Parts: sequence; structure tokens; C-alpha cells
Amino acid sequence: MSPASPERPRVPRMADVAARAGVSHQTVSRVLNGMPGVRPETHDRVMAAVEELSYRRNFAAKQLASTHSRTVGVVTWGNTQFGPAQVLLALEDAAGATEYRLSTVNVHSMSPEAFRSAVDQLLEQAVEALVVIVPHESVLRAAQSLALSLPVVVVEGDLSALPLTAGVDNLGGARQATEHLLSLGHETVVHLSGPLGWAEAHARRDGWRLELESRGRRVPPLRWGGDWSARSGYATGRSLARERDVTAVFVANDQMALGLVRALREQGRRVPEDVSVVGFDDLPEAEFFWPALTTVRQDFGELGRRVMDVISRVLAGEDQPSVDLVPTSLVVRDSSGPPPD
Repeated sequence: MSPASPERPRVPRMADVAARAGVSHQTVSRVLNGMPGVRPETHDRVMAAVEELSYRRNFAAKQLASTHSRTVGVVTWGNTQFGPAQVLLALEDAAGATEYRLSTVNVHSMSPEAFRSAVDQLLEQAVEALVVIVPHESVLRAAQSLALSLPVVVVEGDLSALPLTAGVDNLGGARQATEHLLSLGHETVVHLSGPLGWAEAHARRDGWRLELESRGRRVPPLRWGGDWSARSGYATGRSLARERDVTAVFVANDQMALGLVRALREQGRRVPEDVSVVGFDDLPEAEFFWPALTTVRQDFGELGRRVMDVISRVLAGEDQPSVDLVPTSLVVRDSSGPPPD
């Protein structure tokens, strides 16, 4: 029986150098890439930390640092959530039609520390631009605070169509969903919101409220919310089913809508005869729900193309390029109808 091999020591990373030198990872990147604007004493401290830790960057990254890597770094949420996953797939398709390739790092928490670690990994690959697909306010703040010499494009995190951002018109889609239910004769519409801190959840909530207010309708208290999962929609539905005056519900995504419909049916509330339900996303399975789900469709393919358009333009030298938000479309199916007599 051979003796166990000793555990290999962990290879030091840029974050370790930054911690040893007492500087940010951006400063380490500037020093290692020979960029101006670093004080001599800071430069010496970073290089001393490099020597002490025997830090060596990936050889390919060092070679790429002196030329154009044609690589775009992507930070995305390592989760099965439909929206971020579809944005990444669309971006990969769009990149295939350009001269750029993607390098992706998943984060598994919404902490700024996890985000900065992901950025460090991509900087070590000498990426030419960063794309952030983590639409949560904590990560958005961290992305906006990055002081890098390369462009950072935020996807679905900032939905105001500012330069170096791209997204879907979630507010407009929510207004479409709410208007559809009102046009069927419902007096008002209850909203089952997504979780706090998510840009899409905030935009869909704002669109719902704006449409009701613009039509002079009562805005119900925002009592219902979930975490994007079908289970959270089901839990909400068990409570909401007891509200006999509720006849129409706009749900912030299709997965929560699926759980909601199941709970309503279990509690004897028919969909759409007693309660109409409209979702958001148009999951591939949405037309096979029972009943088939009326929902708001997002064009993820177009979103991917617009992200790559922004990247190509900024890397070609354009200052602060911007693109319009991608419009949504309402897909009417069987889960929405007129209110009960």
C-alpha cells in the first residue's frame, strides 16, 4: 500500500497578493500590467507581496496582456434561475457571430466578496471587457464601484438604458400584463412580487403600480411575495386563496405562477373562472401548464445581441455606447379571463 501523497499547496491568487500588500485587486492588476497612476511606494509593496507569495500569473494571460485577448469575461449567478441562465445562453450565441469569445465565472452568493473574487479570476485571464449578469442591487453596487481600465457592461441590473447597460423592458412588460387583466373587466389586480433587491422584481412591481395608477384603479397593498420559486408561489397561493375578493393576479415570474395556480386549485378556486393569473418570462413549459399560462415573453436572443453590440462598440473606441431596452410581448393563453359574475 503506497503512502498517501501530500496535499498540494494552494496556488496563490491575485486576491492573496492584494491582501498581503494591503491594496485592492484593481491596484494589483494595474501594477502587474504596468499601468500608470500607481504611487512608487504602492508599486514596491505589491511587488514585494508578489515575491513573498511566489505569485505567478497564468502564462497565457501574461501573453495576452500585451495584445488583444478577444476575450470577454462574464460574471453570472451560478443558479438554475431561468432569467440569468437564458441571458448567458443568448450571450454565448451572440458572441459566436463575433470575433470575441467568453470566459464565464459563476458566483454562488450575492455578497460583494464573491463578486470581487469572480472579477479577480477574470482579470487574471486578461479579458478585454466584463459583463455582469447578476441582477441584484448588492452586486450592482459592487460593479459600479469597480475602478478598472476596461469596460464593465451590466445586464439586467440597471434597467434605465444608461450607457454600458442592457436589459429587457420589465416595467413595460408588467404594464402589459396589468393592462390585459384590466381590459378583461377586473376592477384591480393583485401582484405577487419577486424578492427584494432584484432589479427585475422592482421594475415589474413598478410597472404594475404605474398601470393601475394611470387608469385610476385601486392599488392593492403589496402583501404577497416570493423568492422566484414555484414553492414560494404555492405558499403564497394557499394564503391568497382565502381572499375571496381577489379575481386577478399578476405574478412576477412563471415559476411562482405555477405554484400559485396549484394552490388556488387545491383551495377550490378555479383558474381562470374565479381567479385570472398572468406570469412573466414565458418558460418553455408555460403553454403546457394547466391551464396554459398567459405570460409576458422576454426576447433573450435580442438581449444577447444588444449586449455584444455594446461590447463591440466600446472596444472599437466608442465612448459610453448605449442600447434601448428590449421590448416584451404578451402571450395570451387560458389562465386569464373575465371576472366571475
